[in-house]
Amino acid sequence: MQASPKDLELANGVFYGFLALTGQTDLIRCASQDTQSIGEPMTKTSPAGEPDQGNWNRRVWRLAGPIILSSMSTPLLGAVDTAVVGRLGDASYIGGVSVGAMIFSFLLWGFGFLRMATTGFTAQAFGAGDEAEIHASFYRPLGLALALGFLLVVLQAPIAFVAFGAVGAGPEVELQARLYFGARIWSSPAALVNYAILGWLLGTQQAKAALFFQILLNGLNILLDFWFVVGLGWGVQGVAFATVIAEITAAGLGLLYVWRYLSGRAVPIRWRQLWTGPETLALFRVNFDIFIRTLCVIFAFSYFTILSARLGDDILAANAILMHFLSVTSYALDGFANAAEILAGNAVGARSLTTFRHAVKVSSLWALATAVLLVALFWLLGSWLITLFTDLPTVISLAEHYLPWLIALPIFAIWGFQLDGIFIGATRAAALRNAMVLSALVFFVATWILLPLWGNNGLWLAITIFLVARALTLGFCYPALERAIARTGQ
Repeated sequence: MQASPKDLELANGVFYGFLALTGQTDLIRCASQDTQSIGEPMTKTSPAGEPDQGNWNRRVWRLAGPIILSSMSTPLLGAVDTAVVGRLGDASYIGGVSVGAMIFSFLLWGFGFLRMATTGFTAQAFGAGDEAEIHASFYRPLGLALALGFLLVVLQAPIAFVAFGAVGAGPEVELQARLYFGARIWSSPAALVNYAILGWLLGTQQAKAALFFQILLNGLNILLDFWFVVGLGWGVQGVAFATVIAEITAAGLGLLYVWRYLSGRAVPIRWRQLWTGPETLALFRVNFDIFIRTLCVIFAFSYFTILSARLGDDILAANAILMHFLSVTSYALDGFANAAEILAGNAVGARSLTTFRHAVKVSSLWALATAVLLVALFWLLGSWLITLFTDLPTVISLAEHYLPWLIALPIFAIWGFQLDGIFIGATRAAALRNAMVLSALVFFVATWILLPLWGNNGLWLAITIFLVARALTLGFCYPALERAIARTGQ
């Protein structure tokens, strides 16, 4: 079903007007181009199916650059969330936001397959030039996102009961976390829709559009943080309400953008068959495997927060601040992991092992260089960055004591991130699931052994072991992935 000309005229007026007001002239040009301009694969192939000898560094950076910029706005948002409540005079406010955000890691990041699987399937359809599947690869996750988001809102009472019972934080921290939860839960449908939009934009190599919507989301959130918390004195609830408004705004404008793009392409969509056939079965299978994989990641980091809370409010606050350093590492390296994911997905769709290897090699070299840069940054500026989060002397002292762990972590983390992106782009989700389940088990055993021996140092050693196990398990599966791609190209 195509939109009517009147509907499109109204939508275009609203969307272009917003872009003009925010100075996004590049996106205006992008959104208004014809069907051949946006959908052209970035990785060209010769008639023989082999990749050209173009500048692979430029290809990687055209994807990774905007992704890194957009991704880095997310830890900046988390840093602002912590900073605005970190000056309210009590560590319980920092702990409340940390615990509340950890709960939403379960609720929302657990459905991260709506971003990851969407990117993988869309990138493969994009590489294969399958126009109808490019459309379908957006509509399917969009339907899932809306259904799952509204389900979370309906089930908020039992979710809160189970979540706060499991965390076991102190009474003051739990009070603040409950205030955060009660407000933010209402953004769940919009948050999951944003996952689907972001995954599809990345899969179609519209990295600049993805950058715009992520900066819109997090930039608006940051501005509202200061207004609600510092200006109006709403405390932890102000942080949550800022997120709700930003998520809904970004989802609405993102849907308008994608609708404008898809409505301009004359491709018949068989709506009754959208949820039938092998593509839908593959979607649910891959989504389930990625869901298990993501839950294992979330369980590991959430268990880290739970154990931190049991070590006291000051340790919890110090670890929450240091986790922002790990977030910066994660999002910086994720730019190259996402570039590998997109280009690897294109190569799988085009059935080219040579292109696949180029994507893996170049993106990984740039990721390694970035990891080394992060080590230097944290070593030189780590102590100063800690003071930006809080003015509580005890928390600052503890965070500085454990800072060396964060200085070393980028070198341990890079390999798991890269392999994760490669396997997601190839939609080899079973290997991802198995590797992450094993890595999570290794982490839990490590905490059981190391925490009683070395306290918080043991906890940070356990998370380092988890990152190494993640890389080793996926690295073991990598040769089989290359063999599978080689067979499809024969």
